[in-house]
Amino acid sequence: MVRSISELKNLSGARVLVRLDLNVPIQNGGVEDPYRIERALPTVKYLLDHGARVVLMSHMSDKMGTLQPVYAYLKTKIHVSFVDDISGTKAREEAGKLGNGTALLLQNIRRDAREEANDEGFARELASLADIYVNDAFPVSHRAHASVVGVSKLLPSYAGFQLVAEVEGLSPALSPESPSLAIVGGAKLVTKVKLIDTLLSKYDYVFVGGAIVNDFYRAKGYEVGKSLVSGADHAKPMLTNSKIILPNELIVLNPAGSHETVATEVGTEDVIIDISPTAIQKLAPIVAKSKSILWNGPMGNFEKGFRSGTDDLAKLIAGSSAKSVVGGGDTLSSIQSLNLMDKFSFVSTAGGAMLDFLANGTLPGIEALKNSK
Repeated sequence: MVRSISELKNLSGARVLVRLDLNVPIQNGGVEDPYRIERALPTVKYLLDHGARVVLMSHMSDKMGTLQPVYAYLKTKIHVSFVDDISGTKAREEAGKLGNGTALLLQNIRRDAREEANDEGFARELASLADIYVNDAFPVSHRAHASVVGVSKLLPSYAGFQLVAEVEGLSPALSPESPSLAIVGGAKLVTKVKLIDTLLSKYDYVFVGGAIVNDFYRAKGYEVGKSLVSGADHAKPMLTNSKIILPNELIVLNPAGSHETVATEVGTEDVIIDISPTAIQKLAPIVAKSKSILWNGPMGNFEKGFRSGTDDLAKLIAGSSAKSVVGGGDTLSSIQSLNLMDKFSFVSTAGGAMLDFLANGTLPGIEALKNSK
C-alpha cells in the first residue's frame, strides 16, 4: 500500500500540493452537488490543522470551466483563497503568501493542455509550488496526467484519506466471497471487456445491463433497432460463458414516443432505453443468496431520465445482506436520490477509475505514489 498523509506529523509551515477531484456539477453558477468536495475535506482539514500551507488543484470536465463556484463553496468550510492561474506568476505569488494553516485553490488545471499530455515541464512548474505532494483524487488516478503521475516523480508523495479509503473499500471486490454477483451497466462495451473478463474469472454471476446489453443482444442475432452499439464483436465470445446473465426483458422507445416492454422483439426503429421490472425480479433470487455484490453503471439511459431500472436495482441491493461495493456517477446519483447511501458496504466516488482498478488491481496514480522518492 502507498504511504498515507497520516504518517506526516511535523507539517507546520510545510508547503503541500494536493490533487483533489472537485469536478462537481455546477448549476446557475453554484455547486449543485457537493458530495465529492465533502469527501475531500478530511484530507485538506488534516493538513491545515497541522499548520501546512496547502495548494489545492483540480480539474473540471469542461476544460475551460472555472473552479470559482467550487471556491465559493470551499471558503464556507476552510480558510482558502483562489487564484485565476495554474502554475504561472500569479499562482507562485499567491502560494508564496500563504500562512500556516491556510489554503490556495488553483484554477482548473485542464485549461493548460500540458496537464493531459503529462508534460514534464508543467509537472515541474506545479511541483515548484510545494515541498510535498498528496494525491487524494482517486477518480482521476487512472489518468497518466501531469498532476496525477508527473508531480510524484519530483516530490515526496503521499495518499490522501479518500484515496486510501477507495483502495481499502474496493479491494474486497477483487476477492469476493461466494456466492458472488457482479453487475455492469453503462455504455461502451469496448472499454469494459477486460473488466468483464476479470469479473467472469472471480464472480459466480455477471449481470449485464445498460447500453452494453445492446451489444450482447446484437451478438445473439437479435434486432436492436436504433439503439447504441459499440462492441458486439467483443460480446460474442462471452455469450458461451454460463456466468453471464442478460435481462430477459427490455424497455424500448418506439417512433411514436411510447414506452414498451419487450423480450427480444425490438423493432427496427425502436431504441432500447432501460431494463424492465421483470428483469429486476429475475435477478432478485441471485441477489438474495449472494454474499458479495459489485455494481457499477446504470441499467438504462439515466442521463435522459430513464432511471427506473437503476433505482429498482439500487433498492434491491440495498435490501440485501451481501457485502456490497458500488460506484459510478449515475449509480451514485441514484443511491443519493433514494437516500440509500448508508445501505451499502462501500460507495466509490469513481467511475472509470473504479473499473480500471477492478480490472488491473492498481492505477497509474497509485503506482506513481509507490514509486515516488
